Amino acid sequence: MSGDRSWEGDWKARLHERVQDRGYDSLTAFAEARPTASLVALAEELGADDIAGVQVFSVLVEEAERSHQVTRLVRGQLVRELSQHLPNGWPAVLDEATLFDVAHALARWTTYTPETHQKRVKQARAALRATPPPPGWRPLGPDNELLRTLLPDEEA
Repeated sequence: MSGDRSWEGDWKARLHERVQDRGYDSLTAFAEARPTASLVALAEELGADDIAGVQVFSVLVEEAERSHQVTRLVRGQLVRELSQHLPNGWPAVLDEATLFDVAHALARWTTYTPETHQKRVKQARAALRATPPPPGWRPLGPDNELLRTLLPDEEA
């Protein structure tokens, strides 16, 4: 993704057109069909030269707000970050290397959390640190049982 042309023209219309060209009614449906793909991977699939990951996330937030599914989006973003930074699942041992990977995934998740959900994500991060998931835990979508326990669907 060069990013050179990402902000040129009506990028939202371009993004929506690309999603529809792939047979989806919404960016959310497109993204949920690829629950472990990073935002950058989603953007590259839609247009490596003129769609950016941050644009994908911006539209995902808009759609989630309209459908009252922001909590689900937040859980889904954790799935994406864990898939990218912990591809083999939650580490059995938190040593220097794995602790960094966990911290990196959780920090990126927080970065991509709308303000309305920051407090809940902070609580979920604390819960994950206090009681780590079983070794190898790798949620494959936002409906994972543990994720739904950490962040229930009630909207903040």
